[in-house]
Amino acid sequence: MAYYHCLLLDVDGTLMDFGAAEHKAFHETMERFGLPATDEVEETYHTINKGLWAALEKGQIKRDKLVVRRFEDLLKALESTGDAAQMNAYYLDRLSEHADLIPGALEAVKELSEVATLAVVTNGVEHVQEKRLKDSGLGEYMDEVFISERIGVEKPNRRFFEIALRTLGIENRDKVLVVGDSLTADVKGGQNAGLDTCWTNWNGAEAPAENGPTHTVRSWEELYSIVMEPDELENVGLTRRKHQFEPGI
Repeated sequence: MAYYHCLLLDVDGTLMDFGAAEHKAFHETMERFGLPATDEVEETYHTINKGLWAALEKGQIKRDKLVVRRFEDLLKALESTGDAAQMNAYYLDRLSEHADLIPGALEAVKELSEVATLAVVTNGVEHVQEKRLKDSGLGEYMDEVFISERIGVEKPNRRFFEIALRTLGIENRDKVLVVGDSLTADVKGGQNAGLDTCWTNWNGAEAPAENGPTHTVRSWEELYSIVMEPDELENVGLTRRKHQFEPGI
């Protein structure tokens, strides 16, 4: 039996390479609407988008407003005109077609699904995330998918995680691990819900001085060593060893 019986896994930046998908979708959108897509313009978009998502996590803006507002603000920054709503719709359509994975992610969830219950926890746009999870093959290994747009609350609100735990039938929080790349959404959200957290620091960023995660990993092998017991580590690569999850554990 694994040290952790349930993993709540973020998607973008944790399992999927959102930077790669976003870059392609952004360039396709700008080309479609006849706008420049220089590095400077893309950086401007990133700054706008990052600020709005931070506001979403704080409950300062609604998702449906955010996704259009980012293109409204970009058009203003470019001193250009256009239909921000149409731009966003096209962008999301293109984004849904790019299911780029973090290297090793598919193999990792396959291994982890043998020893623990896996569930997605994401603030992403529902129809985009559903298609990308399916196309990437990740969805096959998930017992549940929790998308904030669907359940009506965003990470890092503890209610997001309460809904996930209740749906999964989990009572023992000591056996649950929140895994994600965002210190503000994933780590903070897990802490808000009284859960252990694992920061996937793929790029070797500086760790926070205070209120840090329970664990930090820079490789899937490090995550295995946190989740799995020694005998399970010895069986990595073997199939048909699926865990027996019992509600209430």
